[in-house]
Amino acid sequence: MSLDLIEDANAIVRYDKQLIEINAIDEMVVHTKRIVTVFNKYGDSHANSLEFYSDNASIKSIEARIYDSRGEEIKKIKKSDFIDHSAVSGGTLYSDSRIKYYDYTPVSYPYTIEYSSEVKHSSTAFIPQWRPIDGYYLGIEYAEYQIENNSQIPLRLKKQNFEGNKVNEVSEFHFKIEDLPAIDYEAYSPSLVTFTPNIKPALTKFNMNGVEGVNNNWKDFGKWVYGALLTGTDELPQEAIDDVKKLTEGVEDKVERAKLVYKYMQDRTRYISVQIGIGGWKPMMADDVNDLGYGDCKGLTNYTKALLEAVDVPAYYTLVYGSRDILNIDREFSSAQGNHAILCVPNGEENIFLECTSQTNPFGFSAGWTDDRDVLLVKPEGGEIVRTKAYDADDSVQHTAATIDLDGQGGFTAQVAITSTGYQYGRHEGIGEKSVRDQHIYYKEYWGDINNLSIDAINISNDKTNVVYTEDLNLSASNYASISGTRLILQPNFFNKVTGIPPRYRERTLEFEIDRSFKDTDEFIIQLPEGLKVEAMTDSKEVTSKFGTYSFKLEILDANRLKYTRTFSLLKGKYQKDDYKAFRDFRKQIVKLDKSKIVLTKA
Repeated sequence: MSLDLIEDANAIVRYDKQLIEINAIDEMVVHTKRIVTVFNKYGDSHANSLEFYSDNASIKSIEARIYDSRGEEIKKIKKSDFIDHSAVSGGTLYSDSRIKYYDYTPVSYPYTIEYSSEVKHSSTAFIPQWRPIDGYYLGIEYAEYQIENNSQIPLRLKKQNFEGNKVNEVSEFHFKIEDLPAIDYEAYSPSLVTFTPNIKPALTKFNMNGVEGVNNNWKDFGKWVYGALLTGTDELPQEAIDDVKKLTEGVEDKVERAKLVYKYMQDRTRYISVQIGIGGWKPMMADDVNDLGYGDCKGLTNYTKALLEAVDVPAYYTLVYGSRDILNIDREFSSAQGNHAILCVPNGEENIFLECTSQTNPFGFSAGWTDDRDVLLVKPEGGEIVRTKAYDADDSVQHTAATIDLDGQGGFTAQVAITSTGYQYGRHEGIGEKSVRDQHIYYKEYWGDINNLSIDAINISNDKTNVVYTEDLNLSASNYASISGTRLILQPNFFNKVTGIPPRYRERTLEFEIDRSFKDTDEFIIQLPEGLKVEAMTDSKEVTSKFGTYSFKLEILDANRLKYTRTFSLLKGKYQKDDYKAFRDFRKQIVKLDKSKIVLTKA
């Protein structure tokens, strides 16, 4: 093992081979052997000594051996020693997915774990992908991926990011990597999968729990989802049909009808994960969701679709990767992709996307979870890749307005109103659901730079019609301004300082990305105490860059009042590594300017 691999590594993959045998449309065997040396607690997660299984996947063999730093065997773990547990969270009602894993607690580092398994699958819809680099600070000494396709069914591959990553293409379906050093994490780096080697495989004909499908392209795959998974699941009881027809009676506009039906669904259902059936892909029957009042993302989406169609509003079941990170369905390669289902309501040139698992989400709001990404619309005639809404800076505004009364000892009282829209709405929206105690804790952390802060009153309102979140607060603090002789020195940006500067790198190696745009606007009226006047204050400033803009302005309104205004916008984009220093300088300027000062002295 070379020193280059050890440098900066939390773990080293000494050997990793995955052999996938596709023997028939309904038979696939996955053989795994993996040897990993772990150097510290941060490398423990790379041991990967686990397997998932279900009614469609049976574990034929699984074992592991642990070795100490001298290479002497510490422990042999048999199949019976592995922990067997449900593979889903406690929020799941029922599921046929389980996991076997071994959780090793090391006595000392380094240690080496050797793991092997054989798993037989009756589904060929989910052929394991190859992602040899599954984290930062992980070196690869040897990794191998091979598919033996004995099924006579054509197999398609999509290969990405091979160049510069030491990938050896042994044959059409056989690949190796040797001596690939660990990748250090760098702030604002894009997702690992976008720049590390990976392979996506898919058969042109596949089996999912006894149901066969065709997959030459997204049109084929979407048509299969519609016909095999959705058809026959949308029947509703007459009572539900009558309810939504009565609710929307006389409403001509289809979007307005959709809003009423969406609210009807939210008021009478709740989300519970249900992961059984065809790989967890087939939704519950709509009439079952109606009767039970719960469902998972698939069931609730399908149920809402059925309700909308009952009042003549077309809607499309939609597969998506739901995540804070922006993850796309790969428009260039059709396969079983996505981890979530949402609903698309077409509206002329615009598609409206509905999150059906939330009882509180505003109609058509998707920021922060399913926004700005490629998704698959499932239509009777086949699948279609479209993009969900991207929220630009003017859509995602946080406006903070405050009136502040400063006292002669440097303390203050203030009335603060924060209104948020778009992506920023999503960041604030959950605050109203917290307990009063947790709200106080939240705001004291939010304004953590203000010492001795007291939260005197909180009033939160959520305008879901216009998607505006408003937080009204009364605050007070002592010793905010510092006293120097007869002077008070204070920072006029009381409530929205940028304090973090991105880390500096001697030589950045990765490109970087700002994944979402937003804008902050601030307006504070500061009432000065009697007997004090402005002696000095920082001049107004504007900063413009490719990453966004910043400006602030201080004005003397009259003898006792000042006005502070500030605007900061950050723009989404993918940037070259050589731009990082300029980005850091931009943020550094903002941090400095947010600490601008006013000096008050006796009048």
